Amino acid sequence: MLEQNLKERTLTPQEVRNILKADNREILELCKRASIAPKKNEKGQTYFSYEEVKNLRKVQALKYPAAPEKYPSAVKNILNSLKEMEEHLSDRISKVIDEKLEGMDEVVVELIRCKTDNETLRQKVIDLNKEIYQLKNSLNCYKPVGLGLYRKKEKHMWE
Repeated sequence: MLEQNLKERTLTPQEVRNILKADNREILELCKRASIAPKKNEKGQTYFSYEEVKNLRKVQALKYPAAPEKYPSAVKNILNSLKEMEEHLSDRISKVIDEKLEGMDEVVVELIRCKTDNETLRQKVIDLNKEIYQLKNSLNCYKPVGLGLYRKKEKHMWE
């Protein structure tokens, strides 16, 4: 009779977590290995039968033989230290990169300004070269006649 009551008894996910000493992710993995699908009652709440939990416990024993905890405390401490070190290093690297890149926006703006100035000056040089060419042509129209006097020579279209 007692055995029949145990088989009919249902367990909540919280009770299963306590019995197996496992989190939801681990319980789902055990369910997959044992080919057990959690059931839902008429209210939509998940439950497990006593037999299913017994099977999950057997699968868990095969996966973690003689291990009451997932990791011993020394391993947990090492993993926590490594995680803290990783976070600390990531934060420091991010900080250094941010500091190095901090002035890059200003450098890019300055570079664009210099490029614009360079183009403006190049155009001025082109304009001044055209003006020099025109002035030299005008100057070549004057020929010295003596005593510091110059006479403008008429330019013909074919010259």
